[in-house]
Amino acid sequence: MSAFHDITLRALDGTDLPLAPFKDRVVLVVNVASKCGLTPQYAGLEKLHQQYRERGFSVLGLPCNQFAGQEPGSEEEIREFCSLNYGVTFPLSGKLEVNGPGRHPLYRLLAGEGAEFPGDITWNFEKFLVGKDGRVLARFSPRTAPDDPVLIQAIEKALG
Repeated sequence: MSAFHDITLRALDGTDLPLAPFKDRVVLVVNVASKCGLTPQYAGLEKLHQQYRERGFSVLGLPCNQFAGQEPGSEEEIREFCSLNYGVTFPLSGKLEVNGPGRHPLYRLLAGEGAEFPGDITWNFEKFLVGKDGRVLARFSPRTAPDDPVLIQAIEKALG
């Protein structure tokens, strides 16, 4: 098993969200926020999730309040917002930190020292494409829309 698949997050509802079940799936890891100019990307992320999930793909949303306080809500409020406004069905973790001394171990793996694509997360909706083997295949800017042809091509290639 890979270091990625060894990690367990906390889901929005407080239960464990282990990444082990994502073994042999392609995962798009995205730090998300409810009050950001990029928040409408939730719609495109859900569409991607629906379009490719039967082929072994999943979006994984990770709420973060580190960028201009754009995810201020409680975990219940976040879940309600995502469900009511965007019909989100992909897994969402509890709030976590993506940068700084409190950086979550997942983000140390994705963007920390020695990572394939190191460097601080620049804003909400930065995306990491993780292959079936848990290796990080690509990193996409927050401004890369979920329907961007370059992102779609990378997903399709990873799915094989």
